Amino acid sequence: MTLLKTEPAATGMAAPPELAGDYPLTTAQIEAYRRDGHIKLQQVATPEEVAAYRPHLADALHKYCPENRPFEKRDTYGKAFLKTENLFEKDEACRRFVLARRFARIAAELMGVDGVRIYHDQAIFKEAGGGHTPWHQDNFYWPLGTEHTITMWMPLVDVSPEMGSMTFASGSHKDGLVASIKISDESDAILAEHIRQKGYPLANAGSVGAGDATFHSGWALHSAPGNASDQTREVMTIIYYADGAPVVDPDKTGFGWDRHSFLPGCKPGDTAVSDRNPLVYRRNAG
Repeated sequence: MTLLKTEPAATGMAAPPELAGDYPLTTAQIEAYRRDGHIKLQQVATPEEVAAYRPHLADALHKYCPENRPFEKRDTYGKAFLKTENLFEKDEACRRFVLARRFARIAAELMGVDGVRIYHDQAIFKEAGGGHTPWHQDNFYWPLGTEHTITMWMPLVDVSPEMGSMTFASGSHKDGLVASIKISDESDAILAEHIRQKGYPLANAGSVGAGDATFHSGWALHSAPGNASDQTREVMTIIYYADGAPVVDPDKTGFGWDRHSFLPGCKPGDTAVSDRNPLVYRRNAG
């Protein structure tokens, strides 16, 4: 599939290394992911690899981030972090990072599927003093007719617990859609009560080194505390879905905006494939 035209890497930045080599998963790790709906993996990328890509990813975020309101003028979601999507279309180095086979293979093996496509990527930077990320479910927004969706969350800097590590409700992915509600103070209250009633154990990722990564199911309930440190929590995320998944009516899963933005030209009933959804891993494809 032909990718959209990319811009050259930022002037003066060295080209980062290829993310070569596979990351071996154990049977226990795969079973833990499927049981809990999330997992933390160490050194998915080396510190040297992350350090080489970080300037490109950070430059793209600051160049294309649409948020320009003063912090005090933002709503709860706006205070949670700065974000920019589809960096792989904006810079060749970002493209190489997002489309890395190493990351995609982990996603496919955790979900137990033969191939995965990119739904979209996001750079998510939680500023010093940034607010909490309310409880939510990612899959609510995605017009994809499959349970096989997964997000990789990888810090570009060492993240301490006080910077706002991810928190998951273990096992909550098995409930599917809990509430048709966008991420907000309301979602935080409703989903926190659901977690309490179900008795799901909470798992905080704790300290996460640059290049470590969490992977979580699209239905897993998750949140993050505010950033109580004096440093920005710099994170890159990549969302994958099983190749062959159909597009479903967005009125049943979230917002039509997502379909038009990330599955352009696709209608409910179509296979979820567009120029924005490259196939990044296929088992036995070499």
